[in-house]
Amino acid sequence: MKRTSYKAVTILLLSLTIFSCDEKFLDVKVQGGETVDLDPNLAQKLVTGVYNSLTQGDCFGNGDVHGWGLISVTCTISDDADKGSTASDQAVPIGDIDNFTLTSTNKFCETIWSGHYNGIGAANQALVQLTKSSSIDPKQLKTYQAEVRFIRGYLYFNLVRMFGDVPLVLRVPKDLMDANGDPSFVTRAASSMVYDSIARDLQFAIDNLPTRTQAIPGHVTKGSAQTMLAKVYLYQKQWVKSQALSDAVISSGQYSLVNDYATIWRQAGDNNIESIFEIESGKFNNGNFGIDNYVVCQGPRVGGKGGWDDLGYGFNDPTPDLINTYEPGDLRKNATIIFIDNSGAHKGTILWDGRRIPSSDSVQNLYYNYKAYTSVAKEQYANPNDKNRPKNIHILRYAEVLLMNAEAAFHTGSGNALGKVNQIRQRAGLPSKGSLTLDDIWKERRLEFAMEHDRFWDLVRQGKAGQVMRASGKTNFVDGKHELLPVPNSQIILSGNKLTQNTGY
Repeated sequence: MKRTSYKAVTILLLSLTIFSCDEKFLDVKVQGGETVDLDPNLAQKLVTGVYNSLTQGDCFGNGDVHGWGLISVTCTISDDADKGSTASDQAVPIGDIDNFTLTSTNKFCETIWSGHYNGIGAANQALVQLTKSSSIDPKQLKTYQAEVRFIRGYLYFNLVRMFGDVPLVLRVPKDLMDANGDPSFVTRAASSMVYDSIARDLQFAIDNLPTRTQAIPGHVTKGSAQTMLAKVYLYQKQWVKSQALSDAVISSGQYSLVNDYATIWRQAGDNNIESIFEIESGKFNNGNFGIDNYVVCQGPRVGGKGGWDDLGYGFNDPTPDLINTYEPGDLRKNATIIFIDNSGAHKGTILWDGRRIPSSDSVQNLYYNYKAYTSVAKEQYANPNDKNRPKNIHILRYAEVLLMNAEAAFHTGSGNALGKVNQIRQRAGLPSKGSLTLDDIWKERRLEFAMEHDRFWDLVRQGKAGQVMRASGKTNFVDGKHELLPVPNSQIILSGNKLTQNTGY
């Protein structure tokens, strides 16, 4: 893969390689070359390239957005999951994340940073080319720009909640002198400025994207942008704005809860009526394409007697703390967690597609993430010889709209917070509540989205991260430090020490 970058500036900020809809990559030059007016297909390729930047999973290289790195800094880091496997396996970098002994040289933090800026660079380059067009239908042009700006806003949302102040790069440099002379490329913008930029991108998307029923499946929509912006405002404690946006999604009639929670994570559940934003693989992205390491790193792993075709590396395992939080009868529990038979009867565990996982004497750990499982027998595009199988990643669901609305309504004192929470509980097979506390809402949020990449950052915004981490046994957590990830030391060096480090690292 070729990359265009500038030596004195962080490589990640200026990576201009754009993932295309083809099998490999589409390299787009900073200056000159093809334009959208000369090539009528280039605009769609550019937009598709920005979407495909979301599928980066090179966790040990220079670009992870939704691969093993993301899993580690969203799930494994929290009280919902432990590293899994054996103590010595990936003690660095994953064990350090799980145990809060990570440093600024942690490889996964580095690849998360670089992967997100690769995507932002792709978005910026696409916007440059789209802006130059004089031949694309103006409405279609706005839609293309809105899709790209949604993705850029989403990438920056991840960065700002993980790292705090980050470089706010909203354009492509003209040349090396421009790149080295503009502080925005190598210094950190205040998180408030980053959030303002995210809001502008998402508002543009709201104003220019089609509704779900008018959009191409797999593409972001007006509802995607409204939901994402409602989540941004939730993190900023702007309750009135978050409630208004989530109210708009609810009243649109475009979304609803599916009846069977367990089906959401099967291929048949991809882009269903509950889906608001997914990272696409499988039939929506070149058939058998899967995100590197996402499925395989979380699959049940052979151990003990062995002798079976294991499904992966055995990482990111649900914790007893998560398991014990479910109420009796909660249907989400068995849809979220694969329980390995530890009864001594050797009956094994039968998965939804009929596959049998052996008992604990043949499996390395006792619990695995069911939401990451992909069936070879019952789903298309999965290669039986490749454990790294296609799997859509659900980023925003209608259930989150309901729970965000409930949380915002709880704070504003208006709306029907209790009713929204009870919709979630009823789908989970639980009795309705007669009254509601903020902790009730947060508990439903934890269980509804367990293993879905939000738990730790929810705890940070709630101000509970240190308390919960230490109570769950992750006693190395330091208040005022571990609420953020370290800025990668490699990027500080590349910036000529213009990038500053987060407190405590």
